[in-house]
Amino acid sequence: MKVFKSFIIGLMGVTMLSLASCNDWLDVNENPDSPSSLDVEYQQRLAHIEFYTNSGLQFSAWRTTMAMGDWTRYYNGGNYWKVSYWCPVDGQVTTTYQWWFVGAYTNVLDMIEKAEAAENWQYAGVGRLIRAYGFMAMTDLYGEMPYTYAADINTATPEYDDGKTIYLGCLSDIDKAIEYLEKGNSQDALLPKLTAGEDWWNGGDLNKWIKLAYMLKARWINKLNKKGAGSYKEGKYDAAEILKCLDKAMQSNADNTIVNHTDDNGPTHDVLGWDEPVDYSPLFSVCGMNAGYMVTKMLYDNLTNFGGYGVEDPRADHIIPWAYCTNKDADSRTDVKWVGNWRRSLGVDMASEINSQGGPLRAAYNKTTNSWYIDSKSEARLGDTVYVECTSDCKGYFGNPSIMYRRAGASVAASSESGTFYTRVSSPTYIGTYAECCFIRAEVLFKQGLKAEAYEAYKKGVQASIELMNDKLNVWIGEDASLKDCPSFTPIEQSDIDNFVNNGIGTASDLTLGHILTQKRIALMFSNEIWNDMRRYDFDPNLFFGWSIPAYHSKDAAAMRAIPDGKQYRRWRQCSHEYNYNSKNLQAIGEKVPGARMTDASGNSALWNRQDDAWTIPVWWDSDQE
Repeated sequence: MKVFKSFIIGLMGVTMLSLASCNDWLDVNENPDSPSSLDVEYQQRLAHIEFYTNSGLQFSAWRTTMAMGDWTRYYNGGNYWKVSYWCPVDGQVTTTYQWWFVGAYTNVLDMIEKAEAAENWQYAGVGRLIRAYGFMAMTDLYGEMPYTYAADINTATPEYDDGKTIYLGCLSDIDKAIEYLEKGNSQDALLPKLTAGEDWWNGGDLNKWIKLAYMLKARWINKLNKKGAGSYKEGKYDAAEILKCLDKAMQSNADNTIVNHTDDNGPTHDVLGWDEPVDYSPLFSVCGMNAGYMVTKMLYDNLTNFGGYGVEDPRADHIIPWAYCTNKDADSRTDVKWVGNWRRSLGVDMASEINSQGGPLRAAYNKTTNSWYIDSKSEARLGDTVYVECTSDCKGYFGNPSIMYRRAGASVAASSESGTFYTRVSSPTYIGTYAECCFIRAEVLFKQGLKAEAYEAYKKGVQASIELMNDKLNVWIGEDASLKDCPSFTPIEQSDIDNFVNNGIGTASDLTLGHILTQKRIALMFSNEIWNDMRRYDFDPNLFFGWSIPAYHSKDAAAMRAIPDGKQYRRWRQCSHEYNYNSKNLQAIGEKVPGARMTDASGNSALWNRQDDAWTIPVWWDSDQE
């Protein structure tokens, strides 16, 4: 990590300030030919920190969502296809680690220290909050991690902290962040204030930062449900504190923390090797611009007939991808929804033997017959045209005519595919939302036996999610009126919202925790909180409607070694930087980790985190460990 720190300081001068004025990112040093950390003001680090923190966590959210059953990929489609049937691979665990420690954290500490010294409570508070946000993600993903000495310039091999230390440290940081942020309104008027120029998460709105801090605190305490009742300061589940935090968190969608990405190829690109614009959505980078990602039957069923109530979710058309078909006879299938020439995807049944039979496969487009087809000699695969991939496109970076992908080339509009709401180039990132607050409140109240009150919070969460989606749909068709002809972009009618929240989500009398958690995962699509929820409730299929371990898992030897029968996907193994360069400290922390095996099958010493099934060891908050 010492090497990482010196590397990123050398690059600080080329990636600063905001998305709103990307050219300014390039002009922050007195001597642009020899930039150093001393040349950069603490407030100038914020946009850089926000970009790498958000991107790193969104990359992990894509990977964890793939593993939790809502999305898959075409047969033999690389690491993410493997992850979707519970065959975790080392290739999935490095990027988030690098983007947090290399891109963000080396700058976070400097910003905190300098802002605290200047008594700039706005920047100090934001710095503390982001520090907590990033390290909470690290312990969610990896469990144990260098934390106390993570950026100590005196060592390149920092000691590890256990999960409890990190967790309580993050909660302490968030309390300090709230203290600072609430003091920020009355700080010295001559000090730099948060502005939209540096702050592209909340546009310089201090009150939004305060609400985000309280929401994250509620989220994190709620995750302690396996620890027994007590004070959150002692690592216990503190229902009263959760509800107090929610009263100070978001009260409507107007309070949300949203990163509004754009379809621009601005002059500032990331400096960690991908060389992609900082403007666009991280989920476009890992999913939207890539081929063959498909919705599963589990997600399809939860969107089209949630709970068996027979009312389609108005978000279904916008999450499930569509393909344009001018030859409807050639592309006709049963049980497929059509709107004009647009055909909506069906869901891949991961509980079936489809992967064992070599499917699903990507559809191709025949420009002569104007129809979709599968390039395979297997008759069983020819029907895979019912699965529409969620690939999308962009105008800015790729210079294509639409944000809809054209399978047969940019000039063939008849081969268009819509993509999905959350992974387009200009899709928003929802860092903290009123909808999540509602679902957390509903869960807490439900467990307290307050079913009517829980139902009201649950219903408000569903409605807030739909209305938030509608906001972006209206932006998209305002930018490109031609998009409104595609059902994936058509704004949702109020009558459809009312019908669903009144008739499609159940009633107070039949409300279950499963209703709350399944609707929450739809509202938080592509969030690490989906995996967190599934772990803290032990992957209970009664709580996560339609979920089961994919059938192909038991057919793949590598998958069975990684997650043997009777175990679950509980953590990421450490990335290669740690086991290659810090293995002594990684091995030492294993002595404190229940379930860690310190020897191999022959009894010889072996690195516990490299054992095949290390993926199944619960992280601290997911265990009964004190």
